[in-house]
Amino acid sequence: MKQRLLLLMLMMASLISAQTLSTYEKPPVFDECETKSIDQLKSCFNFTLNNFIYSNFKTPQIVNDEVYNGDIQILFEVDNTGKFKVLYVDAIYDDLKTEVKRVFSLLPNIKPATYNGKPTFSQYSISLTIPLIAPFLEVKKSDDLQLTEIENLNATLSGEYDAINEDLKPYEKLEFKSELNIPFTHSYYARFDDEMNAIGTNSHTAAKPFMYSDVAKYYDIRAEKESLAKETDSWIGRKLLNEHLVEVQGKDYWFTVDPILDLQVGNDTEAKFGSTWNNTRGIFIQAGLGKRLNLTTSIYESQGRFAEYFNKYAESLKAFGPDPAIIPGRGIAKRFKKDAYDYPVAEAYLSYTPADFLNVQFGHGKNFIGDGYRSLFQSDVASPYPFLKLNTTFWKIKYTSTWMWLKDVRDDVVVDGAFLTKYMANHYLSWNVSKRLNIGLFESVLWADSNGRGFDVNYLNPIIFFRAIEFQTGQDAGNAILGFSSKYKWNNKVNLYGQFILDEFSLNDVKAGNKSWKNKFGFQLGAKYYNAFKVDNLLLQAEYNQVRPYTYSHNSIILNYANFNQPMAHLWGSNFRELVLIGRYNYKRWFADAKLIIGERGFDFNTADDSFNYGGNIFGDEDNRVADTGITIGQGNTTSSFMTELQAGYLMNPATNLKVFTNIIYRDFNPEAITSSTSKSNTLWFSVGVRTDLFNWYNDF
Repeated sequence: MKQRLLLLMLMMASLISAQTLSTYEKPPVFDECETKSIDQLKSCFNFTLNNFIYSNFKTPQIVNDEVYNGDIQILFEVDNTGKFKVLYVDAIYDDLKTEVKRVFSLLPNIKPATYNGKPTFSQYSISLTIPLIAPFLEVKKSDDLQLTEIENLNATLSGEYDAINEDLKPYEKLEFKSELNIPFTHSYYARFDDEMNAIGTNSHTAAKPFMYSDVAKYYDIRAEKESLAKETDSWIGRKLLNEHLVEVQGKDYWFTVDPILDLQVGNDTEAKFGSTWNNTRGIFIQAGLGKRLNLTTSIYESQGRFAEYFNKYAESLKAFGPDPAIIPGRGIAKRFKKDAYDYPVAEAYLSYTPADFLNVQFGHGKNFIGDGYRSLFQSDVASPYPFLKLNTTFWKIKYTSTWMWLKDVRDDVVVDGAFLTKYMANHYLSWNVSKRLNIGLFESVLWADSNGRGFDVNYLNPIIFFRAIEFQTGQDAGNAILGFSSKYKWNNKVNLYGQFILDEFSLNDVKAGNKSWKNKFGFQLGAKYYNAFKVDNLLLQAEYNQVRPYTYSHNSIILNYANFNQPMAHLWGSNFRELVLIGRYNYKRWFADAKLIIGERGFDFNTADDSFNYGGNIFGDEDNRVADTGITIGQGNTTSSFMTELQAGYLMNPATNLKVFTNIIYRDFNPEAITSSTSKSNTLWFSVGVRTDLFNWYNDF
């Protein structure tokens, strides 16, 4: 086998050496050959190497004892630093192989071969005849000589590979100047919310996630990260505390690679099982190609068991098929062991900026529209979905158009075992009317693939009025929603904001004052207090949300405002009122968040005696409504909900947002009637862990 391999290499060497050498190549040069002309360098290299071998080679005793006559085949390399390295030796005795390696180890470093003026490596083959005969200059290949002419195996080698390495430079943290999205978490966005909302700024803060270039005008994220850096001289210390695991930057590209972790363990006082836990491992990649194209991808492999109320809610979202649950905000989960879940997730997108005023993104992920903790327009509580998004910014306006491919995964809408695909298109216009006042206009339409309609090109127009199209395509062809938002900067410390959503509106019924079911609307009112009570980096927030029954639902039940059995707006669906109080504080790498939620909700009874739709389930059939008039928020199985969540921790690595944290949740869920679908719950859930914080976890349903 060795002889066949060697024969193949020698045949390749002969073939390559027979080619015409590039005029851009120069062979390795010994010091003794420095004065030779370019056409004599190869012969001089051959003679000098052969002479060195002859002078230093010591014939092993076994060769003399057995009066051996034969040859040794050698394949070696001169690398781009001029160092010799034996790659392969074929000889009858191991002692001969050892002696060859010893002799080559004695060779000095020489000037390496060059290609196009740049150092490169070169490979050669040589045959030694035993016993050795002294070489002489300008030897030619002949049966009478003990040395064959040395053949360069890389006569036409390109220097392109080495040139790539030469283009590398220290990583300059280009992500902070890029068109990539800043991973959206409420806690991190609070760090620069006040700078973005200062009086007189022309920022637009509703459409999220923000791109780094959006925030860079008002807040220096790079400087913030660098100010948090820890002094360390070790590579492990830098990677653990300050830097990305992999950082590469070339002439017109860069990328970073980081591990994703979400490892936590806890206890739920209400659960009958043991501890709660989550085990997420993954990889997060960011990259830039040229000045206008960026991309990122995150892949998660997760298993977990959560608090009892969380598990029950996840299983209530169950999709068609054998899998037992949908993990809220993540996706379909299969059973792991006896009472846990396995839920893989992948998210990615491309971001292209063909002009300074336009950014285009195509990917699989989530979006959010609003200045509050909740959104009545579009939130990030549902599972990721494919989307195409256009952000256009000019004058005092930012216009966002988003097209989404959603799934209805309920048993009664599955066709031939396949989930139902439906489509959503959103427009959001943000206008800075003055230094203090911003108003926003929102419209959305959702349609299904009825009559082979597929993705309706009518909705591809980014500046068209969706409501008009809905009327033209038929009453049941789509579900259109309109919205209005506003934000007022009271001063540089206090912002007021709000949203109003209109799903259906009957003026006659409003005038009648009979609380018609057709009056499907909701609103949000909120305020933020930055650097509260003169405490730097303390944000206080109060927010009130309410949505009337039957909002976001539709008389064609597949046109509900949802994806993967989860609402696309407020995670409570409809038929509720809610007060949210939030406090967030950070000091250097330390952080603390507190949240209090008090609410009233109305659920269906789902019993044999009362199976009416009371308007809290956006998937319900409107034709099965409990009444036409007298509709009030909280009707049905009225449930009071109280929840407080405290979280504190330490930011281990600012570059990757890796945190060590502890989290405590107290939840009291108290319905008037205990039914098969609505049960009383009183939970104290405590957990600790380490997490790469790249998205929002919502535990408050």
